[in-house]
Amino acid sequence: MSFQLPFRQIHLDFHTGPGIPDVGAEFDANAFADQLAAAHVNSVTLFAKCHHGHLYYNTRHPARHPGLRPGLDLLGKQIAACHRRGIRAPIYLSTQCDEFAATTHPEWRVVTPDGRLAGSPLDACWHLVDMSSPYQDYLADQVAEVLKQFSPVDGIFLDMCWDQPSISTWALAGMRKAGLDPLREADRMAYAHQVALDYMTRYQKLAVQLTGNPDLPVMFNSRPLWNVAAEKKFLRHVEIEALPTGDCGYMYFPLNVRYVRTFGLPTLGMTARFHKSWADFGGLKPQAALMYECCQMLAHGACCSVGDQLHPRGALDAGAYDLIGSVYRHVEACEPWCAGAAPVTDLAVIRVPATGFFETPGNANEGAVRALTQLKQQFDLIPAGNAFDSYRVIVVPEGVTITPELAARLKQYVAKGGAVLFSGSAGFTADHQPVLGIRQGVVCTGESPFTTTYLRFTGSLAAGIAANTDHAMYERGRRLTPAAGATGLGNVVEPYFERSWDHFCSHAQTPGKTLSPYVAAVRKGRIITSALPLFKAYGTHGSLACRHLIGKLLELLLPEPLLRVTAPSFVEATVTRQPRRHIVHLLSYAPVRRAPGLDIVEEASWVKAPAVALRRPKVPKRVTLQPEGVTLPCRYRHGYAEVTLPELSGHAMLVFED
Repeated sequence: MSFQLPFRQIHLDFHTGPGIPDVGAEFDANAFADQLAAAHVNSVTLFAKCHHGHLYYNTRHPARHPGLRPGLDLLGKQIAACHRRGIRAPIYLSTQCDEFAATTHPEWRVVTPDGRLAGSPLDACWHLVDMSSPYQDYLADQVAEVLKQFSPVDGIFLDMCWDQPSISTWALAGMRKAGLDPLREADRMAYAHQVALDYMTRYQKLAVQLTGNPDLPVMFNSRPLWNVAAEKKFLRHVEIEALPTGDCGYMYFPLNVRYVRTFGLPTLGMTARFHKSWADFGGLKPQAALMYECCQMLAHGACCSVGDQLHPRGALDAGAYDLIGSVYRHVEACEPWCAGAAPVTDLAVIRVPATGFFETPGNANEGAVRALTQLKQQFDLIPAGNAFDSYRVIVVPEGVTITPELAARLKQYVAKGGAVLFSGSAGFTADHQPVLGIRQGVVCTGESPFTTTYLRFTGSLAAGIAANTDHAMYERGRRLTPAAGATGLGNVVEPYFERSWDHFCSHAQTPGKTLSPYVAAVRKGRIITSALPLFKAYGTHGSLACRHLIGKLLELLLPEPLLRVTAPSFVEATVTRQPRRHIVHLLSYAPVRRAPGLDIVEEASWVKAPAVALRRPKVPKRVTLQPEGVTLPCRYRHGYAEVTLPELSGHAMLVFED
């Protein structure tokens, strides 16, 4: 593929309402581009059309912003000034949010199942347009005009492209033609999905036809990332819009990047400079937060994008670009060790199928990513259909359905030397039979009658945690015992009784009564089956005992992991590979809850003498701390190259050269 993602991008929103009278009044093309260049930016997404439906270039279209001075080709001057400084400038057009079209053609608006128009006319909100209406042609004309007028374009970014159900005249006709029943929600969603696929196909073909460039990046934003496997054909790259202080939180990016990077497409992480979310004028996040978010992208093999919103008068915010420049200066210095770097992993976690745009917090996918990141394991999140051969361990969280085909592939994988960890329901059929049969070595007598049981750590599981207490397991498990040739791991203590309205003890779960005959997990060879839904439990409750058990079970299946790190759990560690060298990224930041629903990073966290051991077939030629260029002493023993940093504060890259 000829297209290469730039590392230091800006997504420059410009959603400007028609009531703003002085659009572009302070715009200076040279000052605009100079400020971007000074902030080390090498790509900026610029607006042809915003959510208000207004256009920002010279056009006869009535949607041209009424406050834009006649004759001012704002977009054209922005692109030309950026190109003179070697800054790439893809073009943005809003898709399903178009206030101008919704106002001038109310018949194009989305109609909800109860017959109302989507979005109240008395609220300050976007009034959605229906892509099955003639609006789709209206937008196609705008896309074509932009492609022709600004040829050759660097890319097209179409935003707000989710599956939007509607019962408009056009949607009803389309559903009838497709043999779908508009009374059924599932059929309405199926039709909305097909409409999205159809217009993505149409606009992508249009872009190729008008530019002659089959590799032109056309980005359809707001698509569910868990569906990349089905929509890969539309993508030249993947952008993960993840504003931690917006709706996403600090889990959305690491969860999704570990998934989408397995599809072989260039990947971009997108955060923003705002304290909260988009268009937070006057809101500026701490420098440490933006540094953490961008360095986390680098650590996972992704490029960086920072969202901003241009003031209506057209002048960039100096403080925002001082902030962005301070981070992008570091990103630029790191690029030689990030360009083309591919993640190196030991484990694959099969992703639990998702629906909707955001997954409900506390799910098994989130629990797996949290736990394994904190345990410093190197892992990908993969769809069940992906190949297993490159991984040493496959983790199957509760919620994954083991089909006969998947069971056969897992059996073959184990026969070739692979290891499998089943969590909770994933290890069993609906009638409580082990999904891999006698290979699992487990006998299950059904679900536990108790919502909460207690885990007593014994033997090798007890190291590193209080072993003289019984630890609450807050999610319902199964009653397991080992079959012949298998080993039970950890003892289960059951309570006096199940808590109910007429039969309870104290404030919360009933205390433990006696040691049961059941175990927390069963191991047979290279397969471990957990009685407990470990990842859902950790994602929901954050129990240290639960994470400890996950770690101990993985130690049994993977005694020589790719990476060992002696550092606090909040330190993140990833391994990437370039020709003739490995790079270990360390991130030392700890988001803190400063307000309801708002986690923030105000400073890097200082860690004394973190130790890193990287599994390698031979001693490295040298180990350096980059981008500082400092050579570090290294000891090689038992197949590991061992390095200790004097200290860690923020982001560090350890480069192990072959």
